[in-house]
Amino acid sequence: MKLTITLDEAEVKILNKRAKKNLLSLKEQVEDIIRRSCIRSSKGTYKSYKGDDALVGIFSRDQRGRKKKKKKPKLINNLLTYII
Repeated sequence: MKLTITLDEAEVKILNKRAKKNLLSLKEQVEDIIRRSCIRSSKGTYKSYKGDDALVGIFSRDQRGRKKKKKKPKLINNLLTYII
């Protein structure tokens, strides 16, 4: 399959820099970007919020990314709880 894409000089420069960093040619880098995009889009669509109030669904966001690690309590706090 043949695909024609028109890019500005600035965009080509950015893609060349990214391709060099990944040890790829410009053509291989563009193919990789398109392949990754197709994989991501095939995973499914965004699940909408199913709540009671429509406004909550409109103005709320789902938590994304990694969950934050819980901080371990400091040793001093643990000792104080045992003393009290």
